[in-house]
Amino acid sequence: MDPQTDQPPKVVKTDAEWREQLTPAEYQVLRKAGTERAFTGEYTDTKTAGVYSCRACGAELFRSDTKFESHCGWPSFFTPLAGDAVIERVDTSLGMKRVEVLCANCHSHLGHVFEGEGYGTPTDLRYCINSISLRLEPDNS
Repeated sequence: MDPQTDQPPKVVKTDAEWREQLTPAEYQVLRKAGTERAFTGEYTDTKTAGVYSCRACGAELFRSDTKFESHCGWPSFFTPLAGDAVIERVDTSLGMKRVEVLCANCHSHLGHVFEGEGYGTPTDLRYCINSISLRLEPDNS
């Protein structure tokens, strides 16, 4: 169980299993809370309609219709697919208070959520998510 959340992950693997499943870059971000460089991610500027899922476990996290242009260098969403799709926890690792976003299914690191930045979105939230943490499943309609 993750010590900062009150729910155990539904997908549990050993560190060795995660290392075998994920590329070194995916492992660094998803399992070690790393961050990919700004403006380098696969989905930063993607406008394809579909569902964004966790690259580690496949859980559905965000829909393309909640993605917006924030010009911050990472894909930005104003809300997760469902309230229980992600876990938010306080992160003070860089000497400042941020809110980390984790996949609720496997507790992999996705990115951070920021509030009150003035974007014209319905929630005034920016879920700043690493592309490498996601996999886009395009709508087939």
